[in-house]
Amino acid sequence: MKHMSRASCKLLILLMILLMMLTSCSLLPTTITDSVVGDSAPQATGDTVTISRAEYERLKKYEELDELKTIVDTYFYQEPSEQDMLDGAEMGLLYGLNDPYTYFYTPEQYQKMWADDEGDYAGVGIQIMANYTTGVCTISRVFLNSPALEAGIHKGDILVKVNDLDVVATTLNDAVDIMRGEEDSFVNIQVLREDQVLDFVVARAQIHVNWVNSCMLDNDIGYIALYEFSGDCSVTFQAQMEDLVAKGAKALIIDLRDNPGGWVDDAVKVADLFMPEGDVATLRYRDGHEENYKTKAGALDIPLTVLVNENSASASEILSGAFQDRGRATIVGVKTYGKGVVQYVLPVGTRGAGMQLTVAQYFTPNGNEVHHLGITPDVVIEMPEEYATMMYELGDLSDVQLKKAYDLTLEKISQ
Repeated sequence: MKHMSRASCKLLILLMILLMMLTSCSLLPTTITDSVVGDSAPQATGDTVTISRAEYERLKKYEELDELKTIVDTYFYQEPSEQDMLDGAEMGLLYGLNDPYTYFYTPEQYQKMWADDEGDYAGVGIQIMANYTTGVCTISRVFLNSPALEAGIHKGDILVKVNDLDVVATTLNDAVDIMRGEEDSFVNIQVLREDQVLDFVVARAQIHVNWVNSCMLDNDIGYIALYEFSGDCSVTFQAQMEDLVAKGAKALIIDLRDNPGGWVDDAVKVADLFMPEGDVATLRYRDGHEENYKTKAGALDIPLTVLVNENSASASEILSGAFQDRGRATIVGVKTYGKGVVQYVLPVGTRGAGMQLTVAQYFTPNGNEVHHLGITPDVVIEMPEEYATMMYELGDLSDVQLKKAYDLTLEKISQ
């Protein structure tokens, strides 16, 4: 993800015009000109607004929306909330893109999104991966010391219901909103585990998300689990990496399994710790221009093995794809999720709303496409079905995928 672009500025202007229409600005007396007035902004004199013909033609596209609002204002059986209608119109505009990664945030949702990025909130302590093809929402992580862990919710459980809400990919944000709330209040959570439906009553508590965790394995192999590219993850990752090296680590295993991605810049910062100057990823925009992310000169020369799985997505795929293409690490696990597009997160308007918009597709250093395809590991090893939902302790080598990565890493430092 990134911040503002030229394309996003144009979209913000379009949304402002939409808001003008929906609040009946179009009902003002209007003069139409064939030429551009000033910098093309509407010019107001008394009760008259002068706009260019091009602006008028653009506004006319939203006549039906204005008509809908007028009908609702006149006939709806209850007093409508104008702001809720405007929020719904903005959501609907972006929904029309048919892109699961593009959506509108109300001011409350936008504020919560940034709080999530910082990793401190009151809730139950689970991370959920939504599959927008099947609609299934799978719990990909249960945070340490969380109410969900204490209640017995497992990684791999499918989230079915939160209170009275049926949970699918399109209702997941609503489910998350319900699971947030006051500390010491309760929420009902229903999951599907294999063929068994399980119900839990979970107390909400203050959650502090740890984005990174690490430990030393036997034979001087360091292990770092990077759970998400959010918050202070790149700074914490570097600190824990340096600590492992100071303790004598001769090689590192980086675990990106179930990492849904996050900020591209954080993926580049982690790559920069291990690779000399060169490409990390190329972003390609609709107009054809490209933006290259690169590492700088200088890096830690230590054997690397990287673990991925079917839930490793977005920035996780950028990092693992760069390591693979540039021959810097051995990638172990199963094919990744296949989210090869990048979003901007932008403020909208003046009341604290926001949006997320897909703006570019990315490619690995060798030009490989990732979207819908994923990254195929160098060494493929499936997680046995009977172990898929197990809650392993950090660095537990009974985890068959980690054990394979460990054995390969041991071979590297033994050569």
